[in-house]
Amino acid sequence: MFNDFKPVLKILLRFVILYVVMVLAYQFYLNQFKNTGLDPVSEWVAEQAAFVQQSLGYPSHLVPGTPQQETNWFYVSGRYVSRMVEGCNAISVMVLFLAFIFAFYQGFKTFVFAGLGFVFLHIINVLRIAGLNILLVELPQYSKIGHDYLFPAIIYGSVVVLWLIWIKFFALKNPEHEVS
Repeated sequence: MFNDFKPVLKILLRFVILYVVMVLAYQFYLNQFKNTGLDPVSEWVAEQAAFVQQSLGYPSHLVPGTPQQETNWFYVSGRYVSRMVEGCNAISVMVLFLAFIFAFYQGFKTFVFAGLGFVFLHIINVLRIAGLNILLVELPQYSKIGHDYLFPAIIYGSVVVLWLIWIKFFALKNPEHEVS
């Protein structure tokens, strides 16, 4: 009976181990910047979002908070509309994505898909942050629904779509030489 579940348990164990290792590595990274302001990756994402906003005609710049706050404020179209914190960089979402992809390891194509997926999620996240800031400027009455539901659905929905693509077209695809 255990043999029936062995492939599923291997995938599950691989997922859990990869996820825990990557979360611990990310936490180690974050601990290096405790009480020094926003971490460099989050600053980089915030700068890209401000660039997108600027490119779309919304004058934008970032204002650093105090080192203890570990945040940067988005100053868009003449007012403070939101703040960038570590959780906005989507690294934790990308870690979840990577753990799932590598749980269904398929050789070199796993690295290619993971890399392309990581870049895609980063771009979606930058656009998500810029979109939220523009929403906060144009339609501030929708800030709660935008921040709490709409924009998180964009990043998590993108992860689910990538997972489905990985499973359907790569992980569970029969090799060419096998007869179905």
